[in-house]
Amino acid sequence: MRRALLVGINEYPGCPLKQCEDDVEKLRSALSNHDDGSPNFSCRPVVSSKEIITRGYLKKLIEELFASAADAALFYFSGHGTEEKSHGVLVTTDFTEQELGVSMEYLLAMAADATARINEIFIVLDCCHSGYGGKSWVVSGGDVIPKGVSILTASAEKEVAYEGVFTSLIYDALMGGAADVLGKVTAARVYSYLDQTLGAWEQRPHFKANLSKLEALRFCEPAVALPTLRQLTKIFPTAEHELALSPAYEPTEPPADPAKEAVFGTLQKYRAARLVVPIGEEHLYYAAKNSKSCRLTPLGRFYWSLVDRNKL
Repeated sequence: MRRALLVGINEYPGCPLKQCEDDVEKLRSALSNHDDGSPNFSCRPVVSSKEIITRGYLKKLIEELFASAADAALFYFSGHGTEEKSHGVLVTTDFTEQELGVSMEYLLAMAADATARINEIFIVLDCCHSGYGGKSWVVSGGDVIPKGVSILTASAEKEVAYEGVFTSLIYDALMGGAADVLGKVTAARVYSYLDQTLGAWEQRPHFKANLSKLEALRFCEPAVALPTLRQLTKIFPTAEHELALSPAYEPTEPPADPAKEAVFGTLQKYRAARLVVPIGEEHLYYAAKNSKSCRLTPLGRFYWSLVDRNKL
């Protein structure tokens, strides 16, 4: 059982935003189902054009998200964020000079309390000064994120976040940009995707986590199907093995050899997933045509090891 609360606020008196509700819809469409159509997160979108998102209401929503047991819970906020007395605040529609909204400390305290009943908690903040979210933990023994929690923010604590940037990149990451060979997208891989996409002079996303296992946020179509991946140890008897090719592997070259042609089809899938590289040629076709060889890449040797140890 996985649930997600997705909050987007455009309707701020005197300082409206434009993209936040669209951001919620993007994440809802990405998180509701895996790539094969199977259900993923049960999403609850809450947007300011349909509901008045006051400070009290947002607190109530957060409490409901973390109230009962679940395999995973995800909280997402897109709207104004600000700092107050060196703390981060998620600004609500009823903000005043005295009460700006819901403090990030409150959100994180609620999440910390929920770790006893929720296996994995993901927090994603797309707002200015969201980096305070990673600094606001109040846990006995020091500034430590509770086990099973990860937090991804659009910016550092002193930075602004630009509309339409952070969540669009998260959407692309979830839809396959951050998937591994088997199609698994984790919070860490999403951050890596963001880190590589955003330049040194742009807003910098932050990621903090205390995880013993990287759970999937979403599964995409794998670059190599699992049964095909498991053939690695049959085609390459050792991780360092160099497989000698010949024209018999390539279907367009004589002599015809159906068994070797089938292996070559698998090698082409490995090549597309960066698991195999030809030796002495740029393309596998020419490696076969000219009787050269191919070998596993470092990534290929990693997956070979997983197959060899019966981990896949």
